[in-house]
Amino acid sequence: MRGGGYPLAFPAFTWEVRANDRNYHMQFKKKFAFCLTKKKYAGNAIKTAKYNFFTFLPLNLYEQFHRMANVYFVFVILLQTFPEISTLPWYTLLFPLSCLLTIRGLRDLIDDIGRHQSDRNINSRPCEILFCRQKWRDICVGDIVRLRKESFVPADMLLLCSSEPSSLCYVETADIDGVTCEEPNSRMHSFTGTLEWRGQTYSLDSEKILLRGCKIRNTDVCYGLVIYAGFDSKIMRNCGKIKRKKTKLDRMMDRLVIIIFLVLLVTSLGLAVASGFWARMFQEKHSYLSALYKRTTPAQQAFFNFWGFTILLSIIIPILEVIRDQYLTPCPCFFINWDLEMYYAVKDIPAKARSTSLNDQLGQIEYIFSDKTGTLTQNVMSFKKCCINGTIYGNFSWIEVDPTWNNYHHGEKKLDFCDATLLEAARRDSDPVLREFLRLLALCHTVMVEEKDQLVYQAASPDEEALVLAARNLGYVFLARTQDTITISELGVKRTYKVLAMLDFNSDRKRMSVLVRDPQGTIRLYTKGADTVILERLQRRGPNETFTEMALDRFAEETLRTLCLASKEVSEAEYSVWSRRHREASILLQDRARELDKLYEEMEQNLQLLGATAIEDKLQDGVPETIQLLKLGNIKVWVLTGDKQETAMNIGYACKLLTDDMEILEEKEIRSQPCVLSPKDKILHTGEVLKEKGWLWQRLACCRATGSQERGSLVEKAFVDLATSCQAVICCRVTPKQKALIVELVKKHKKAITLAIGDGANDVNMIKTADIGVGISGLEGIQAVQCSDYALAQFSYLQRLLLVHGRWAYLRICKFLRYFFYKTFAGLMAQVWFAFHSGFTAQPLYEGWFLALYNIFYTAYPVLSVGLLEQDVSAKKSLEFPELYVIGQQDELFNYRVFGITLLHGVSTSLASFYIALWAFEDHVGSKVVGDYESFAVTVATSALLSFILDTKFWTALSFLMVTASLLLFCFFSFLTQSIDAFRIAPAIFRFPGEMPRGSPWPGLGVSHLVDHLFITTSQSYCFEF
Repeated sequence: MRGGGYPLAFPAFTWEVRANDRNYHMQFKKKFAFCLTKKKYAGNAIKTAKYNFFTFLPLNLYEQFHRMANVYFVFVILLQTFPEISTLPWYTLLFPLSCLLTIRGLRDLIDDIGRHQSDRNINSRPCEILFCRQKWRDICVGDIVRLRKESFVPADMLLLCSSEPSSLCYVETADIDGVTCEEPNSRMHSFTGTLEWRGQTYSLDSEKILLRGCKIRNTDVCYGLVIYAGFDSKIMRNCGKIKRKKTKLDRMMDRLVIIIFLVLLVTSLGLAVASGFWARMFQEKHSYLSALYKRTTPAQQAFFNFWGFTILLSIIIPILEVIRDQYLTPCPCFFINWDLEMYYAVKDIPAKARSTSLNDQLGQIEYIFSDKTGTLTQNVMSFKKCCINGTIYGNFSWIEVDPTWNNYHHGEKKLDFCDATLLEAARRDSDPVLREFLRLLALCHTVMVEEKDQLVYQAASPDEEALVLAARNLGYVFLARTQDTITISELGVKRTYKVLAMLDFNSDRKRMSVLVRDPQGTIRLYTKGADTVILERLQRRGPNETFTEMALDRFAEETLRTLCLASKEVSEAEYSVWSRRHREASILLQDRARELDKLYEEMEQNLQLLGATAIEDKLQDGVPETIQLLKLGNIKVWVLTGDKQETAMNIGYACKLLTDDMEILEEKEIRSQPCVLSPKDKILHTGEVLKEKGWLWQRLACCRATGSQERGSLVEKAFVDLATSCQAVICCRVTPKQKALIVELVKKHKKAITLAIGDGANDVNMIKTADIGVGISGLEGIQAVQCSDYALAQFSYLQRLLLVHGRWAYLRICKFLRYFFYKTFAGLMAQVWFAFHSGFTAQPLYEGWFLALYNIFYTAYPVLSVGLLEQDVSAKKSLEFPELYVIGQQDELFNYRVFGITLLHGVSTSLASFYIALWAFEDHVGSKVVGDYESFAVTVATSALLSFILDTKFWTALSFLMVTASLLLFCFFSFLTQSIDAFRIAPAIFRFPGEMPRGSPWPGLGVSHLVDHLFITTSQSYCFEF
């Protein structure tokens, strides 16, 4: 590799790119498996499809058999191949398994066909490589690509030049010696590399990189050098598999399936032991039949019967998981997506369920962690007030102005956010501090400008746009930006400032600065940021600074977002030294960010305060009402924001999260609190004194006082106990990482179900950490939505998502589980009772076809209708009575107690179905001998089937249709599989010839069904109360 010193000095920076030199890149290989190698530099064609024509069948089956349920199916089917232990026909389990594998395979196939089509469309997009029209798939690393306006970037590229008049072509492709940078990675917002050009080295960072998938704006034509292509691009590196979140019911079901399997084994073992004793007693009593048992001892028979009973009772376990995962859990997503009450018509944004497996957990949320800006508020900023040189300006209103004084108002006769006194002071231009204040607003930002009929500003955040617009309306107009200049109009006079350095904003620095040289040659630093970081970097603290701090507190009380503005003059000598060090740090390949931060910190000292700005961000519609409903539903709402405490608290009051009758506990009170509490200390609602919980405050204060690292977990626990005892919590000045840590703390110590909701990239960690993440489709981009489980347009839609769809989903899945377990035990436990009357021989009671079709056609549809459509109250009543939501938080509808009751209910139903039918047959035509085995089996099967499919509380056309379909399918398949003609064709498969037509008119069957149904209806009215 060229420049051999680089790999040794910088082992992580071995990615070298040469312009227009494909042969150079093709010579490099890398290992990817054992001794196999592949090209180091990937092509640009992508493939997100999982299968092709040859691999679909083997790969899909391989994936499906990663599910333990399917493996269990196959295990039992293999057991059935041994005639000594096989108790069921081979098709009994093979048929339902084949149906489920086929349906799931078709779903996967349809999804993959869509991915193939998407891949073809993307790979076939047109592009221009070296001025030749080609496809995206033809692009290679090192190619020069021409991009046009409104086109998508096909790969991660280094921007070389653009056609904008203000843009500089700062490299010529013929002179590019090479680009050395970090290996491909998933870090979207960082890039470190160097460019070698004409014998010199230049630094490269993320600002000079165009990422694949971005759209070209603000320029007609631009050129780029491909750095990462295809799956090496950052967006594709971020498309890895998302870890599947498991709900509380999922985890409980995992444990229950294991418990049921163990109970099945214990039952089979008990019946097998009983069969051994019965065989020994039978042989001793009937010694004349000893010739039949010469090859089988009682122990051997018990061993064979153990596996026979295992096969006989095994049909219940896998079907439940497969039906629930493949059919029931995805369906509530459609109801969410189709809900017009959660459709935001203003921006044409519907609600979107991005995860199909978490719907029931929407009905069990205990804590909501919400961002403030853009989530509770509209993220539409307007400049409202400011404090400049000890004077507060804030009498903002619509005022008439002379349009001739500012040529950039484009005929507007009124200004929104303009104070007459401030406007007059700006026009007089007699206050140097005011002049610097407005100049800072026009210079210190990352806004892009496009001039059409008027100036159009495009900002990365609404805050910056509001500040630039305010400066424009006060006569300081941002006009143009190039690579190293910013041009503004100051009261009608154009001035161009040379940009010497841009000190970027990030969540750790909480500020940004620009170092410029004005037309007179003076070097000045302009800085804006949070008050906490600006005030501590001031050169002095005088009366104006003290007054500004008071103004900041006043602005915060009015729920306004505040920023401090400061500046300083930099000498030529100081800049010369700093500039040299800055250049050296900027071309480092390792620790570049850390070294630059140190230099930024040195420069941003001894500042002179200019003033502060206050921006209004109004609440979204319906936020207070939504929070009130959520609180009535026993859901605690925490707000996590980077704003000042006063701003956050006043937003809390505005959205009814905080009320006047609450007493507020602040963090500074905890730090100063002694280890002994007075009886009057309280933090809850008026009248709710922390009596027995008072020790929480004491624990937290004492643990903090020790400062011992060993007590870190104790401090965490004390903090969580204290915070969760409150009605509401607001965390201020938190970073994105701290937001995620707070969510993790509550999950860790309270074992609670959490939901995080946000709209920006700074909320992504929090959204991923919570049990359920909700992204707001707002003005901060789509990062939050892309990482979320559900996407909404407004915070107020959260009430319907949780209180209606979440509660219904939880109700339906719980009733589905209860019904499924009930119908399974009610129908198949009769096999156990039959064993007591068949010598424990593991002889099946039911016909094989009945067992094969029982879970697929006879009982699945009514249970699915309950799981899809059952509801106790309407959506309107769910919102009128949010207290109904508590049942999900307390796991009242499905828990181990409910499972136990369901188990007993199913067992009692199976006993009734079996022994009432047995009684009816014993009384048949006065004989003491039971009727024939086949007729008895059909009677018990029919009774078991009717025992539960008619118990539906919420009848709809679909549920009625499904119940009717189940009964008709039962009759149809019973007549089909029990016909004489079928027996003649395959007597080994169709073993119950003529039983359905012959057995149905029997009076005993009617008596059995009548008595059985009366018993079951009575027991259901009690058992399903739970």
